[in-house]
Amino acid sequence: MGQLVSATASAAQQQESGVPEKKGAWWCRMLARGIGVIGGSVAVITGIVSLITFTPLCLVSGILLMLLGFFVVLLEAPCCCAFLDFIQPITRFSERRPYYQKALLYGIPAILPVALCFTLTSFFGCGLVFASAVFYMMMSVGNKADRETMALRARGQDMEMKSDLINNEEAQTAN
Repeated sequence: MGQLVSATASAAQQQESGVPEKKGAWWCRMLARGIGVIGGSVAVITGIVSLITFTPLCLVSGILLMLLGFFVVLLEAPCCCAFLDFIQPITRFSERRPYYQKALLYGIPAILPVALCFTLTSFFGCGLVFASAVFYMMMSVGNKADRETMALRARGQDMEMKSDLINNEEAQTAN
C-alpha cells in the first residue's frame, strides 16, 4: 500500500513540475541513451577522419558530423561535458523533451552529412546517431495492445471504434 501511495505522489510531482512521465522499459531508455553516446563519440571521430579530403562537400560533411556528434553527446551524456558552465540548463531542457522530439532532433540532421558525402566514415558516424533516433521513435510510439484487443480489432469487433465512427457520421449528417 505504501508503494502505491509513493508512486502516486511521485507521478503527481512530475505532472506539477512539467516533466513528462517517461514511458518504456528502463533497458530500452538506457539502450537508446547508450547508442546515442557511442554514436556521438563515433561521429566526432569519423568527422575528424572525414576532414582529410580534397573535396569541399566532404569537408563540410566532416564538420557537420563533428558538430552533430558533439551535440548528441552534449544532450545524452552531460557528464562528459561537465567542464562547460552552460550544461545544466541544456540537460534539464533535454530531459523534458518527449521521445519523438529527440528522435526528430537526432534523425533529421544525421541524414545531411551522408547526403553531402557518401563515404564509409560518414555512413558509420551518422548511422549510430540515426539508430538512436530510431530507438527514441520506437519508444514514442509505445507498447502494443494486449492480445485480446488486437484479436478483436482484427475481427472487426472493436466496439469503441464502431461507436466513434457512428458518432462521427451522425455529427456529419447533422451539419
